[in-house]
Amino acid sequence: MMNKVTIRVPATSANCGPGFDTLGLAVNLYNEVTYEVTDTKGFQLEVEGEGAEYLKPFGRNLAFASFLKVWNLATDNRRIGLKVSMVNRIPMSRGLGSSSSAIVAGLFAANCLCDNHFSMDELLGFATEIEGHPDNVAPALYGGFTISYMEGERAHTLRLLPAKPLQFIAVVPDSKLATSLARQAIPKAVPHQDAVYNTSRASLLVGALLSGSYEYLGMALEDKLHQPYRAHLIPGLAEVFAAAKAAGAYNAIISGAGSTVMAYAAPEADGKAIAEAMVAEFAKQGEKASYHLLTLDTEGVKAI
Repeated sequence: MMNKVTIRVPATSANCGPGFDTLGLAVNLYNEVTYEVTDTKGFQLEVEGEGAEYLKPFGRNLAFASFLKVWNLATDNRRIGLKVSMVNRIPMSRGLGSSSSAIVAGLFAANCLCDNHFSMDELLGFATEIEGHPDNVAPALYGGFTISYMEGERAHTLRLLPAKPLQFIAVVPDSKLATSLARQAIPKAVPHQDAVYNTSRASLLVGALLSGSYEYLGMALEDKLHQPYRAHLIPGLAEVFAAAKAAGAYNAIISGAGSTVMAYAAPEADGKAIAEAMVAEFAKQGEKASYHLLTLDTEGVKAI
């Protein structure tokens, strides 16, 4: 049995506009995490990049807790010391799947060190149990574009690849947005006509991606189930969306729970111009923002 492995896990963007808690995709922005089983009992943690100033080595840290979830089941709870070294590039608490990346990295690393005791579908179940829903963990595991659903307590996902390449422009405000706060903004019930609206848009989005009919993406990325209720948490959101479209994007959405706003654009579009237009709108609200020009990750988590 190996005692050390390095894992690469992609950032993810959930909801994808109309697919609340259902749709997700992986992008080529990565965290790299090395797990080493040691003879020294206890937890050790080294962090470079995002979270270096406040992530601590303790059992409730998702990077440790997820590893131990698989390790304890696969080894009959054999006690170990564990050293984790992170190179974090995924912004934290910004709607790009930073918590999902930690969960998936830990589960996958432990599985690698336990001779792949569990299948990927079983890892999806563990990840969903920890995260609470599969829309972010699924693309982190499988890569590509994922459609996830629950059957009772069991998570399932369908992975697909769009017919043609897309460019994703992720504009990341300096201000964090807690997922718990974003979820509190959503009402317990919505009008039936809004549910029908989102069903049509989510269906159109999947159809457009599979057929390559990207002229439909402008309408397909519209939403009435979560973005209107979260808009006040991201000042200037409507203006940022408008700026993205005016600069050449198909449309823009709140990535996950936010605060990141992600524009979808053709590969030949001027991604830098789109990003700068969105950053400028955030600046008008007194919000500094950075950006990443991204493409779809098709591999998901992997050992490197």
